[in-house]
Amino acid sequence: MFSYPATAEVLKKHYLSDADKEKLKKKIKKLLKKENATLLSHYYVSSDIQQITEETGGIVSDSLEMAKFGFKSDSNILIVAGVAFMGESAKILSPHKQVLMPTLDAICSLDISCPIDEFSNFCDKYPGREIVVYANTSAAVKARADWVVTSSIALDVIKYLHSKNKKIIWAPDKYLGEYVHQESRADMLLWDGSCIVHEEFKSHELKKLKIKYPQALILAHPESPMQVLSQADIIGSTTTLINAVKENNNKVFIIATDDRIFYQMKKYSKNKKLIAAPTAGDGATCHSCAHCPWMAMNDLQNLYYCLKNKQNEIKIDKNIIKQAQKSLKKMLNF
Repeated sequence: MFSYPATAEVLKKHYLSDADKEKLKKKIKKLLKKENATLLSHYYVSSDIQQITEETGGIVSDSLEMAKFGFKSDSNILIVAGVAFMGESAKILSPHKQVLMPTLDAICSLDISCPIDEFSNFCDKYPGREIVVYANTSAAVKARADWVVTSSIALDVIKYLHSKNKKIIWAPDKYLGEYVHQESRADMLLWDGSCIVHEEFKSHELKKLKIKYPQALILAHPESPMQVLSQADIIGSTTTLINAVKENNNKVFIIATDDRIFYQMKKYSKNKKLIAAPTAGDGATCHSCAHCPWMAMNDLQNLYYCLKNKQNEIKIDKNIIKQAQKSLKKMLNF
């Protein structure tokens, strides 16, 4: 359906020494101040970008909190380090601000697996159903929807709609959709989309890892397959998983999500052991390759150039923004 860059190739292409990184960080900090710009970064980008975001008064969070922070910011320019739909979400909530990204090539398998024309035709076949889409979708899909949800609020929204006897179209992540359906028992038609990172977690290898670390708590993002979620002690959004490590007294955790989230987890839990959930079996060269290759495309170099040259701007049709704001703000007011 789509191709994506190899993470190793991306990292090799943009390798910098520690000294070079520090020089770039100083330049970026000066430009952020000079241009009155704010950094909005996702938990899945590199620790270098997460660190400079925190040091300059930006936010490291999930996609919705990134957009909300940008809306409340006094900055004229928002720099979104993540993938394309995150930049679009920031622009939808802050249409009067300039939204830039380190690279426009960083996309999302969930987003591109749900093209607006195909999705709109699908929705037309089932009139009367409430259309609920995950935040990991394009601005056009959000504009077509009645609701936009994140993983942290998806179950609550679906339970609410189910209590109102609403029938639902859900897109695009089928695994999150299956989990929400199982928990809510709502009448849901599921779009066939998935995240290339979370879909790769292997349930049989996870069982072996749990035997090796019987005291470990398994934390899983609900974009993971049901066979993985069935073994999890805690299922939740990125923020939920970070808080679980931070607040739980357990000393060992197996984490089923992109492992760049470990940077945040380790800040609060230096004495705890964090283990990446397995994405491969015996004999594989990579026990766990839980890294989004598109998130890896964000680096200090293209962050610097996007800010210096005001390049990679997110632009969305005004009518789409107006429609997408309705579904986004409905969630914010929920």
